Amino acid sequence: MKVIAFYLPQFHVIKENNEWWGDGFTDWVNVKRAIKYNEKQYQPRVPLNKNYYDLSNIDVMKWQAEMAKKYGIYGFCMYHYWFNGHKLLEKPVENYLKHTEIDLPFCLCWANENWTNQWGPGANQKMLIEQVYGDEKDWKEHFDYMLPFFRDKRYIKENGKPLLVIYRPDLIDRLDEMLEKMDSWAKDNGLNGLCYAYQNAISTLFNYKNGRDRKFDIQIEYQPGAAFEWQWNKISMWAIKIKREFINTLGKLLHTKKLPTTLHAKKLEKRNYDKTWKCILEHIPVSEKCVPGAFVDWDNTPRKQKRGSFYEGASPEKFAYYFDKLIKRTKEVYHKDMIFIFAWNEWAEGGYLEPDEKNEYSYLAAVYQGLKKNNELPR
Repeated sequence: MKVIAFYLPQFHVIKENNEWWGDGFTDWVNVKRAIKYNEKQYQPRVPLNKNYYDLSNIDVMKWQAEMAKKYGIYGFCMYHYWFNGHKLLEKPVENYLKHTEIDLPFCLCWANENWTNQWGPGANQKMLIEQVYGDEKDWKEHFDYMLPFFRDKRYIKENGKPLLVIYRPDLIDRLDEMLEKMDSWAKDNGLNGLCYAYQNAISTLFNYKNGRDRKFDIQIEYQPGAAFEWQWNKISMWAIKIKREFINTLGKLLHTKKLPTTLHAKKLEKRNYDKTWKCILEHIPVSEKCVPGAFVDWDNTPRKQKRGSFYEGASPEKFAYYFDKLIKRTKEVYHKDMIFIFAWNEWAEGGYLEPDEKNEYSYLAAVYQGLKKNNELPR
């Protein structure tokens, strides 16, 4: 079973973050300033031995890969930030590519939304870099940047094709044309083409029913977002769809101007861990493209403060119980050998497998024991 963990590179200093939020900003700033808004929350969260690491240090990435492999994680799905030639947070994955001695598979997930200040103190959805997709020349530049990753022997492949995950394909104009071109360029460069996957969290915008995902091979049930959607009724989901599309359109019209905060204002939201996992384990895949997702926990109040949401009731013991059942469903219901998990190191959103002071290595041990119990440890 290939357990692939989403991996966030926002733990090293870059000049853009220094300009936007002050010298030395990384996501650790959000983690360290977190407070408890509700007695049911687990905050603040502190890495084991206060290991607030710097991902520009390759020794940190070696440590992460060794730990992941030890506990049965197959590979990392690393977020990739590309804004029509402008790269952000690229150093960790570029260092990973250079250091071929790191023995853990990886792939890229293009986080293709506009870059806003949602990560910084006082986040209010101000657009900092607009995502513009350009034309064939721009697509080729993007492909050429990714090609060395695709060629790396550690790069994750499905049916012999490098796996490229796209976070929000619903935002891309001329999507099919762009994907066709990149697939063709991959073949021109000696590859078997590309295997495309997308993170399905709000499927009313992009799904098999409306045919918009026809160029994709894999639909990742990105958790807990997908399960949150499944628990809503159709009317509510259409309301979310309309709001999202309105905000996207308004953002394009305003470009780098601040979006009205009333569009995003909400109160602290408490969600139920057990109810969400029950939903995940009872869900019937809607198409043969579906690959299941798991989540460790969720609490994005370090970034969003009282506008955020969190899950009540998470624990390593519960996660171990649910993850064991998900492994069985992945084989018996989905007929797949892959699970995507949120996440390896989303500390400011409460989703991480890395050890912390409260649970130490318990979540990683849960993954290992689940795989071992089902005879699914990576070989």
